[in-house]
Amino acid sequence: MRTQHFDTLIIGAGLSGIGTACHLMRDCPDTDFAILERRQQIGGTWDLFRYPGVRSDSDMFSFGFSFRPWNGLKTMADGESIRRYIEDTAAEYRVTNKIHFGVNLSEANWDSAQQRWQLLGERRSPAEEGAVIEPVQFTCNVLISCTGYYDYQAGYQPEFSGMHDFQGQWIHPQHWPQDLDYENKRVVVIGSGATAVTLVPAMAEQAAHVTMLQRSPTYVLSVPAEDKLTHWLKQWIPEQWAYGMARRRNITLHRWMFKAAKRWPQLVRKLMLRGVRKALGEGQNTTHFTPRYAPWDQRLCAIPDGDLFEAINAGKASVVTEEIDCITESGIRLKNGDHLPADIIVSATGLKLQLLGGLALKLDGETVDTRNRLTYKGVLMEGVPNMAWVFGYTNAAWTLKADLAAGYISRLLNHLRDTGQGQFIAVDKENCVGDSSVMSALQSGYVERADHLLPRQGTRYPWKLLNDYPKDRKIMLEAPIMDGILKFSASCVAEKPSAEEETAPTG
Repeated sequence: MRTQHFDTLIIGAGLSGIGTACHLMRDCPDTDFAILERRQQIGGTWDLFRYPGVRSDSDMFSFGFSFRPWNGLKTMADGESIRRYIEDTAAEYRVTNKIHFGVNLSEANWDSAQQRWQLLGERRSPAEEGAVIEPVQFTCNVLISCTGYYDYQAGYQPEFSGMHDFQGQWIHPQHWPQDLDYENKRVVVIGSGATAVTLVPAMAEQAAHVTMLQRSPTYVLSVPAEDKLTHWLKQWIPEQWAYGMARRRNITLHRWMFKAAKRWPQLVRKLMLRGVRKALGEGQNTTHFTPRYAPWDQRLCAIPDGDLFEAINAGKASVVTEEIDCITESGIRLKNGDHLPADIIVSATGLKLQLLGGLALKLDGETVDTRNRLTYKGVLMEGVPNMAWVFGYTNAAWTLKADLAAGYISRLLNHLRDTGQGQFIAVDKENCVGDSSVMSALQSGYVERADHLLPRQGTRYPWKLLNDYPKDRKIMLEAPIMDGILKFSASCVAEKPSAEEETAPTG
């Protein structure tokens, strides 16, 4: 089996992977790198999810790349527009031909003797070329994981009593059938998160009726579908300035909102519930949008121009807050005795978390227990050499932190080049071990279910996350690389691959 060697390998060709690759092209032009992508297309999340109405849950001005800002007026863009934006960015920065599609990795092992990563997996050819699967092996000096944090193969599906008795169609949004006909059908969407509040108004346009069945309420915030201020500014100043101003404004507003929610939770709660009452109108039941927890203990659900509330007011959708007793042949029996008839049940029950795309991470053949590892600046894993991961914010637009992480990695690679070093490793010399995970800012069910997988935060920086964009930006992009925690050493092997290895062109 031929081994392909690169200076740097990026796992994943989604938003984070393409963003990181673009940073390398801009800031580390001499680095020989490739991207390994399991799927056959660019886009990651935005290629996977194809359910009706799929869209961003963050505003696009802060969700877009810093080096190629979003230049549309939609506050929350649809999934296909985002996928196309990622694809166009890859083409503009000439990284498309560096992607190896269909590569499913199973193991990444750091070989201390060779001081390089060894990656094993298989390559699946595109469907139109026939189902051919062959083993593949790659090696690299530096490994960057841009795989996000959830399992692409399957979403979270709780087991409901009687669910296999249902005679209608049972669907999980992560695997949406593109030929699904729901016109004039009775639909029940189980869930109350971003996916559910997106699906309900989108399906209500054609369905006979859509019911959102939730165990407990979520904060739902109506936002303008289009940025009218930026539209007005474009008439008077250059577009680039207008979009740049919109990005800076929204980043600041979101940060203020998060800080206010943590400092004055009751006031923010009161303001948000007032917005719900106004949107639903007099006489409507607002208890379905009155959560038991404080704002930002879980992610807020933003809806453009209150489309969910409009569907409810029009009688095309409704919300039921109750636990499920069992699934019947014709719908859902609730614990209060009510029965919800359904032709289609959509189980928008959340994600199943998975780190590093599911590959086994090893050091000299020994499996790394990620739960017992700290993260350094949210980018490196304690005690794991020459590896970085790009992990976005959970309390703001994902891309803001992903951009900073990619910028920091570029600085780190340039430091290796400029100093003639071959290895870096983050070392916790002061015993900063803490017990909270890197996603502890959220109390969502999917985070709690994955606590046994997630790396830890430390008791202080750089092992503790700041979740503060202005502070993170200054530290990641300006602070010295050498800080006494990050250790460097020279490589003991040649830069070029051995005789049995080669740097191969894109597969």
